[in-house]
Amino acid sequence: MFKKSIALLIIVIAIYLSFRALLPNSISTIDAPDNKFSTARALTHLKEISKKPHFVGNNEHTKVREYIIKELNTLGLATQTQEGFTISKWGNLANPKNIIAKIKGRNNGKALMLLTHYDSNPHSSLGASDAGSGVVTILEAVRAFLSEKKQPKNDIIILFSDAEELGLNGADLFVNNSDLAKDIGLVLNFEARGSGGPSYMLIETNGGNATLMHEFVKANPKFPVTNSLAYSIYKKLPNDTDLTVFRRDGDIDGFNFAFIDDHFDYHTQMDTYERLNRNTLEHQGSYIMPLLHHFSETNLSSLKSDRDYIYFNAPFFKVIMYPFSWVLPMLIIAIIIFIALLIYGFKNRKLNIGDVSKGFLAFLSSLFIGTLITYFGWKLILILYPEYKDILQGFTYNGHTYIWLFVVLTIGICFYCYHKVYSKNNVPSLLVAPLTFWVIICFVITLQLKGASFFIIPVFFALLAFFILLRQEQPSLITMGLISIPLLFIMPPLVKMFPVGLGLKILFVSAIFVVLIFGLLLPVFGYFKHKKRWAYLFFILGFIAFFKAHFNSSFTAETPKPNSLVYTLNTDTNESLWATYDNVLDKWTKNYLGENPPKANALNNNTFGSKYGSGFSYTQKAEIKAIPQPKIEIAFDTIVGETRHFSICISPQRNIQRMEIFSDSTNVFNDFKINGVAAFKEKDNEYVFTKRWKNRLFSYFVSNNEPLDLFISVPKSQKTTLELYEASFDLLKNKNFSVPKRDENMIPKPFILNDAIVLKKTIVLE
Repeated sequence: MFKKSIALLIIVIAIYLSFRALLPNSISTIDAPDNKFSTARALTHLKEISKKPHFVGNNEHTKVREYIIKELNTLGLATQTQEGFTISKWGNLANPKNIIAKIKGRNNGKALMLLTHYDSNPHSSLGASDAGSGVVTILEAVRAFLSEKKQPKNDIIILFSDAEELGLNGADLFVNNSDLAKDIGLVLNFEARGSGGPSYMLIETNGGNATLMHEFVKANPKFPVTNSLAYSIYKKLPNDTDLTVFRRDGDIDGFNFAFIDDHFDYHTQMDTYERLNRNTLEHQGSYIMPLLHHFSETNLSSLKSDRDYIYFNAPFFKVIMYPFSWVLPMLIIAIIIFIALLIYGFKNRKLNIGDVSKGFLAFLSSLFIGTLITYFGWKLILILYPEYKDILQGFTYNGHTYIWLFVVLTIGICFYCYHKVYSKNNVPSLLVAPLTFWVIICFVITLQLKGASFFIIPVFFALLAFFILLRQEQPSLITMGLISIPLLFIMPPLVKMFPVGLGLKILFVSAIFVVLIFGLLLPVFGYFKHKKRWAYLFFILGFIAFFKAHFNSSFTAETPKPNSLVYTLNTDTNESLWATYDNVLDKWTKNYLGENPPKANALNNNTFGSKYGSGFSYTQKAEIKAIPQPKIEIAFDTIVGETRHFSICISPQRNIQRMEIFSDSTNVFNDFKINGVAAFKEKDNEYVFTKRWKNRLFSYFVSNNEPLDLFISVPKSQKTTLELYEASFDLLKNKNFSVPKRDENMIPKPFILNDAIVLKKTIVLE
């Protein structure tokens, strides 16, 4: 019993350390040495720049820009701003205003860039984490660096980009229009997609990562959190950052540092100074200082590589890495060892077909039942709590409790299934099934997802445990616990990372990981005689977690319900509607939509740009209000050969923040210039906007009520129709309406057009 307790304690401590190594456990104070990063000092900046939403074009956005420039000047740095219209690959047009500063180096080699963005997401986000945290991390790091009064070898260029939230427009403007871009050898980009948790390092490169990883390890950040699997997944997701533009358009490598936990705060009114996790900000500081010192003295012209490395972080070791070229040999060696041990085990009667079959039955049952219960369990929870669907981030306020719920349920299922097949001496036979699946998974990874090839490391240690089990009648459980440490250092954080990073819909992946981990822990758990009791214990913990989640499912001032309301006026038909994106209406939206409003089918023919493709859910007829219509002027209309050319100016007559232009897919466009910027034309294609979604041509995010100037070329015989949607974010303030403020347990829903007055007008060019 004593040895089992020690082995269990080793497992618990190893799991604890695997999470403990991800974040600093204390923050630096206001009186930290001048040359050290101070989270407390950084927070004084954050308090100033995150008081109000500061999206592109509003007054607060200007104030934040002026504050940053003032602080850079205080540090003795000259600044410049860069301004100009750009259009993103998503068709978002904006007029960003970048802030640029430079620390002159001793040499004339490639420069190091410190990068983040200073705009918040329209229209309600306070932007404390995204990316106020990046702004203050850089300001405080530059202050600490300059306090040493040492001139770096390399130039250090500081870029606070603008309009990142709209489509990476500021980064696009800098990379493609600034002479400084050609001088940059490496970028350190600081980002956020939540308000807490560890900051993950993700590499952006067009080539191999070998040299970048070597230099990152040399810089020796104290709490590195990174693995090659995370970047392999990141590359498959549509979550680009400013750094993506540097890699894509400038072939400039870099490191992203982004935290992703507490995702429910992302782009919302709750992204506040108070809710930003202080340890998370400290983590960003623990990255930037060693990397700033290291790369300001490193030859940044020699970072390119054609080799890739597998890498992952682990307690005490920080980062472990090895070449991709090792992946296949390591897999082959593991397969050979496994086969040899199987032959040895059967030959010496340590293994038998009956018990091996029972092992497969227990493992497959655990995997099948655990995955199904988690997958359909989450579906059932969404039925029981339909309001969760209005949290578009996919991670509820009580989401961490749901992770615990399905993790402990799956552990209970594992214990119960293995209770059914346990006998005194069959543990070696039971281990065959999980080892087989791990080897198969590593084989598939080698072919399809090499970034995850570090999964082979736990397999080697499990093979060592398997060897000991085959050689000894009574193996030491303490030894087995120690052998499991590499598995527990590497895998448990992934159980949490997947649903945190990809949403609770992916909880079933966590269940799969739990079963895989449990399988390799059989050299310890296999010798627990009372597995049924352990199963019941974890089932009880699961019920406790469920009720805890239930009691924390209500919306409060700390966990508010996202909701939405839009007023639309169709000037073509002289009809107006109230509209919402919400799945579950609350008393605030019911004031305008009623108890049983009709579905919003008509309004969704043209869907406004949304990160998650959200469309209106319900509408209700509304009183027509006198909304000033835009002034539309056709400057010229000329036919040259087979092409007709139009010049159109659309001038808003009210204070607006956004225009959307749609056109039926039957309309084609030879050329299309928007405020002097040419729309993207694919190679060998005579038309632009050939791959538009929901008829959308582009979105224009308006600054200072600037007009929209269009230069359009179309086939001369085409009757061209444009649909203009003009939006202002003043529904709750406009004198034509009397929409009350939300209750304290409500916030504006993010990622959509919200609290807006939308006017539609059709432009026909005959």
